[in-house]
Amino acid sequence: MSNSEKLLRKQSKLKQKYLQLIEDAYNLRQSDHALSDISEYRATIVLHELNKLKFIIGESAIQAN
Repeated sequence: MSNSEKLLRKQSKLKQKYLQLIEDAYNLRQSDHALSDISEYRATIVLHELNKLKFIIGESAIQAN
């Protein structure tokens, strides 16, 4: 498996994790504000990782050309 395939797989997993955390935060908003905030914070961290990974994937695509 090449590095680009690994990066794309990791990106996919991070997207799923981000969407799940956002959904959890939304569902908890009415019942437990603290847990909702924690879930949103974790989603923000995952989103930051996604953005870094997107940058790396973009750089590797440029170098491949």
